[in-house]
Amino acid sequence: MSVSTATQRPRLALFDLDHTLLPLDSDHGWGEFSIDLGWCERAEFGRRNDAFFADYLAGRLDIPDYVRFATEQVVRRGPQAAAEAHARFMDEVIRPAMKPVALQLVQSHLDAGDVVVITSATNAFVVGPIAQAFGVQHVLATELARDASGWYTGEVEGTPNMREGKVVRMTAWLAERGLGWGDVESTFYSDSMNDLPLLEHVDHPVATNPDARLRALAQERGWRVLDLFSETP
Repeated sequence: MSVSTATQRPRLALFDLDHTLLPLDSDHGWGEFSIDLGWCERAEFGRRNDAFFADYLAGRLDIPDYVRFATEQVVRRGPQAAAEAHARFMDEVIRPAMKPVALQLVQSHLDAGDVVVITSATNAFVVGPIAQAFGVQHVLATELARDASGWYTGEVEGTPNMREGKVVRMTAWLAERGLGWGDVESTFYSDSMNDLPLLEHVDHPVATNPDARLRALAQERGWRVLDLFSETP
């Protein structure tokens, strides 16, 4: 980890993913892509996918229920078909949405020697390759349980990486490295009030492309506000 000369603490740069580094929701987008693949019936799947997304925005998403729904076809299709589909998803949906300004922001932290972590409520199957495309090695996402064969079951493994769960998971990640929050200088970029627990926990919260509620709160508390995509030429 890089060391800040001001505090002599290692620097940690944390990023939410959806609507923070990407101008879209990768989980919802994967669902729409599954429809385009013909894996799901459009009307019913689309209705439920939109309903779950609305629950997320409202802060009332039932993560285990959503993960079962979102991964049903991945579980059913198996590892090879799922990997091939995700590769297409990256090429057709994600990479075209990766804006230079977001890539540059991540790279600026990497170049400074900061430890960069993407921390997302989206499941690890969807998030892993996206983090790689951003050049980020460390990823915290909602983990998926696996069966005896090593393939996904559709259930959540451990603590979902959402709301207070992001603090729990990040605290555990630090502890695995012999660190506590007081040992690092932490910055967190996020767009959503769902991430308020972690925003309140770090040294430098950055409301990034914030929703209306988070923007108002950030202005009230004097947090930095970064409108990343509106600054893109």
